[in-house]
Amino acid sequence: MITNDLKTEIWVISDTHLIADVLHDNGQAFSRMQKTSQGKDLYYQETVLKSFVKMANEKQPAAIVVTGDITFNGERTSAERFAQIFKGLTKTKLLVVPGNHDIFDGWAREFRGKKQFYAGQISPMFWKSIFDKSYRASEDEDSNSLAYSVQLNPNYLLVLADSNYYGKEETTTAPFTKGAINKNELKWLEKQFKKASQQHLRPILFMHHNLYAHNPVVNQNYVLDNAAEVRRLCARYNVKLAFSGHIHAQNILGPQEMTPTTEVVTSSFCSTDQGYGVVRLHQKHITYVRKSFDMRKYLDDHESQNYTLMHFHDYLKNLQLGTLAANLMQTDLKKNRDSLDLIRKMGRLFAEMNYNFYTGQNHLKNNQLAKIHASEAYKTLINEHPEYELYLKTLYDTSSHSNLQVKIRY
Repeated sequence: MITNDLKTEIWVISDTHLIADVLHDNGQAFSRMQKTSQGKDLYYQETVLKSFVKMANEKQPAAIVVTGDITFNGERTSAERFAQIFKGLTKTKLLVVPGNHDIFDGWAREFRGKKQFYAGQISPMFWKSIFDKSYRASEDEDSNSLAYSVQLNPNYLLVLADSNYYGKEETTTAPFTKGAINKNELKWLEKQFKKASQQHLRPILFMHHNLYAHNPVVNQNYVLDNAAEVRRLCARYNVKLAFSGHIHAQNILGPQEMTPTTEVVTSSFCSTDQGYGVVRLHQKHITYVRKSFDMRKYLDDHESQNYTLMHFHDYLKNLQLGTLAANLMQTDLKKNRDSLDLIRKMGRLFAEMNYNFYTGQNHLKNNQLAKIHASEAYKTLINEHPEYELYLKTLYDTSSHSNLQVKIRY
């Protein structure tokens, strides 16, 4: 048991995608990788994570749970560096689950000058060795996967599932995007839920892939292949809360049909605005609030002289918006070279709509949404890219639902 305190706070982050500084020289090959990394920051994550540890040591949550994709592309050195950084925690436990980019990822690379080189990958055995402190805190481990359970306090059991497909040896192929809980792990999962029920503990499920479809258009390979089976287990044992990542977007879905589970998907910590979840667990309820990490007060004197670090959220937003807008504009500029101003507006609008969805700040009043739909940029965007029309309609929400906070009652 991590703590005897009946009022306990934990934090949740996801998709840190750390690439260790020693794996690159800031050269041309690495710069090219940064530009094609879909808005992830690859340069400053060691500094960011060290600052996050400093904040944890100041505020002392009982645990920090990371729901996968700890590394950029499964570099063993990156996982080791992540563990080394979090060894700086004084009273907080680090609990990790792997993501689809962590175990035997054939894209693991290091970067020198203009070239890429294969980097050592992470086997399941290495994973357990690197994050041995997480597994030492476990109540039970699944012998067929990297799943384990941890009793948080007298009321709550944290069940950390392994939802990933991966092979049995190092590979040169791309990682799987999709995932599932395999049959043997499902039996283990049921065992954990049953044990929780018998011991009057409330189980909370953590995994990388999603239990529900958090976007009705873009969800293939993000939702568990056998989500229906996992949902039935959650229903049978009254699992009221689950956390996941993978889609890099902040989203909360309440109970669906016969499943009593609310699922919180945490946005990527290495992009947008460094979102993390603060979860406060009480005897009769749990509250979740998404916060944005401001690392400025945790930077040392040398780091504080760095303009980018001191304006990091602006840097991340520009990185994300620039990536999204550039991908769209490159296509449109080839067709409409004389409409540069309009194309810029289209790119900016497309990027901002996505950014708001990624950060969970996608709630608008009906008249605000109507204004967007009436704009020349939006109309042209839909006309030029009809394939985006349905997707763009899913990005904003005019209901009273929040993706930033939720309360679970028992």
